[in-house]
Amino acid sequence: MTFFIILLSLACLIVLISYFKVNAFLSFLLVSIATGLALGIPSDSIITSVEKGIGGIMGSLTLILVLGAMLGKLVAESGAADRIAAVMVRVFGEKYMRWGLTVTGFIVGIPLFYGVGFVLLVPLIFSIVYKYKLPAVYIGLPMLAALSVTHGFIPPHPSPVALVTLFHADMGLTLIYGLMIAIPAIVLGGPIFSKTLTGIQAAPSALFQPKETGQAQLPGTANSFITALFPVFALILFTVLTYTVSGVGTLKLIHFLGNPSMVMILALLLATYTLGIGQGKSMVWLMKVYEEAVKDIAMILLIIAGSGIFKQVMEDSGVSMQIAVSLQELNIHPLILAWVITAVIRGCVGSATVAALTAGGVLLPLVTSSGVDPNLMALSIGAGSLMFSHVNDSGFWLFKEYFGISVKDTFRSWSMMEAIVSLTGLTGVLLLQLIIQ
Repeated sequence: MTFFIILLSLACLIVLISYFKVNAFLSFLLVSIATGLALGIPSDSIITSVEKGIGGIMGSLTLILVLGAMLGKLVAESGAADRIAAVMVRVFGEKYMRWGLTVTGFIVGIPLFYGVGFVLLVPLIFSIVYKYKLPAVYIGLPMLAALSVTHGFIPPHPSPVALVTLFHADMGLTLIYGLMIAIPAIVLGGPIFSKTLTGIQAAPSALFQPKETGQAQLPGTANSFITALFPVFALILFTVLTYTVSGVGTLKLIHFLGNPSMVMILALLLATYTLGIGQGKSMVWLMKVYEEAVKDIAMILLIIAGSGIFKQVMEDSGVSMQIAVSLQELNIHPLILAWVITAVIRGCVGSATVAALTAGGVLLPLVTSSGVDPNLMALSIGAGSLMFSHVNDSGFWLFKEYFGISVKDTFRSWSMMEAIVSLTGLTGVLLLQLIIQ
């Protein structure tokens, strides 16, 4: 009966979000309360579970996501992302344009959330399409593949960060593993796969025909690259130092500076000067950018909080241990099982973030009891969250409408690309498991 209740709650969650279009946070909240009551949690304890669930997942997460959003917004608004893109196109030239756009998407995609990166970089894609008379999908898909992969695999994006927190994984190691998996996934799903798409005829609206940007007003090249990539380099550096440096006092300092929240604070302080005050921007302008950034991610924060409620109800009802025992009896590797569960939820719900966080709450007992590497579990779920992108996914329609292609060609290009990066990600996770076990 217990497992029937869990399956029914997941089904209700999926139906509310995908069919009735109920906001994901409200869906999590309503389903979690109903599930808790059905599983025997006393009515006077339900609200306690709700509050504990929100606090448990958001306590160590809010700083990273909010500061990351502020950094990403500043990178975009200051013109640093434009500078990065322009430099990459100039360096790679016309012959290797797709590879240049792939690297650009990867670099810009690390600090920027997917939706922001998509809207920001599409004009660059079309500027190249118009200038060199090249097929739009063939040129554009590699860059968008890179954006998608960073969204699913690499902190400080919401889903990877939330899963690292949920599973008590190591942010630095997850980042390093994520980078190792992301590169082959991007290459296969982007430049290599896009070679098969030269025949797709795109008809982007004239609205997307780019206008010239004054390059003199943009931040310098070194400034743009260093500021945008500072969190990545800092997290990797401090992770490596923890394994190579001795001395209690030194290690304490490294752990303090290498804490993800502290890294994001340092990154934002750096960007505030290098992309803001140092470029002649006023403090009022900077604070406006930061306020807008928080508004942009408010709903993402609430969705993550909702997933924390669902996870807490599972724990407080005692179902978590029952699930752990049952899942251990299945003759499926935990990492593969995590990918399958997440992929199915993604296909039903549409949102990669919701799919990953829902799966994370269900799979938490398995991580605790099976001994599987929590960093790899987070990445396996991240890979599954990119699978089955179709008509209930906003990214599907963004791609279709911006590029002006048919639904059939969107399936053939966008949906297939997402499937390729998802399967490549799972393969990379399993290979890493063989190496590090």
